[in-house]
Amino acid sequence: MGPKQCLVCNQAASKYKCPSCLLPYCSLTCFKKHKEIPCSMPVASEQNQKSTANPESRVERPLNVDEPGEVVKRSQHEATASSSDIRDALKDEDLQKLICAIDSSLDPESELDKAMEVEVFRTFTNKILSTISS
Repeated sequence: MGPKQCLVCNQAASKYKCPSCLLPYCSLTCFKKHKEIPCSMPVASEQNQKSTANPESRVERPLNVDEPGEVVKRSQHEATASSSDIRDALKDEDLQKLICAIDSSLDPESELDKAMEVEVFRTFTNKILSTISS
């Protein structure tokens, strides 16, 4: 099965998917054209809706950034992804469960506050902060 086609220009192979509605697109130009009309996540089937009780399911939410300086730069993201310290920490099942609980929560800030009370999560966040600030 070959690559999917961009559903905006219908000419190129899609390399990306819209984070809101999962529409395949090929470039920033097509993404901007697509975003001229508001879109949203496709309606889930009844079976998919049942799976939202699963702690590993993901809650889609808009990305709101009050301070652009707080956004992680690509180089910081790459440093985090390549850190053996962080990768080793992510092998901890308790840490994985905390991260999944935050990601699947309807109130992620509250879940994050709870997770910060747990030693393994505080240690993990300190490793990330140390990596992105160096």
